Amino acid sequence: MTNTTLNDRALIRLSGEDVRGFLQGLVTNDTSGNLPVWAALLTAQGKALFDFLIWGDQGDVLIDCEREAAEALTKRLTLYRLRRAITIAVEPDLAVHWAPEGDLGVADPRLPELGQRWLAPAGEGEGADAAWRAHRLALGVTEGRAELGDGTTLWLECNAIDLNGVSFTKGCYVGQENTARMNWRQKVNRRLVVVPIADADEKRQVIAYPDLGWSVEHRRTENIEAAGAPAWMREGLAAGS
Repeated sequence: MTNTTLNDRALIRLSGEDVRGFLQGLVTNDTSGNLPVWAALLTAQGKALFDFLIWGDQGDVLIDCEREAAEALTKRLTLYRLRRAITIAVEPDLAVHWAPEGDLGVADPRLPELGQRWLAPAGEGEGADAAWRAHRLALGVTEGRAELGDGTTLWLECNAIDLNGVSFTKGCYVGQENTARMNWRQKVNRRLVVVPIADADEKRQVIAYPDLGWSVEHRRTENIEAAGAPAWMREGLAAGS
C-alpha cells in the first residue's frame, strides 16, 4: 500500500494519575495487561455507545476511535473523570495506520486476519480508509456507531466475545451486570452479521454498502446460517444453538 493512514480514526490521549485504573472501571476489556485491546464504553444496560482500541504509550493511554465520535467520547470520559488528576484530549500529532499484512505494527487484537495496526505521524495522500473498510467487511467484522448502533445494540450482540472485546474476570465496569448475566445464561439471541447485499433482509438491516456488496444486519441467531458465517463466528453460533 502506498498510504496506510486511517483518516477516519482519531486518537484521544489520557495522561495523569492511574489512567489505566480509570479506564479499568469504565470499559469492557482489561486495561491492566498487554495493549492494544478492543473495548467499548456501554450504557448501564450493556448497550454499545462507543467502541475503540486502547493503546499504551509509556504512562499514558491512547484511545483509537472513530474521528466523528472523538469529541463525544472525550466529553463522556471527562464526565466520569470527576476530580481525578487526568487530562483527556484529542492527540493531534499521531495517526492510526493500517496494512492488510506485513511486519509493521501489531496484529489487530480482534482478529489477526484484519491485518497490522500501528500509531505514527499522519502520512500524505488519500489514506487507506476505503481499503480498510472493504477488508474488514469481507471478514464479517463490524465497528463504529453506524454499524454497532448508538446505544441500541447489546455489546455481546456485537460479537464482543468472539472478537476479544470483553473480559469476564476484570471486575466491574459500566454495563457489566447485564453483559455478565447474558454470558452466564448463554442468552445472546441476536448478532450483528455482514451478508451479501443480494441476501439482505431490509427489516434487519442496520446499514448497507452497495458499492462493496455488503449489508450489515442485526439478525436472530437462528436466522444466521453457520455455513455462510465467517469462521471466527461459527463456534459461538454453535455454542448458542
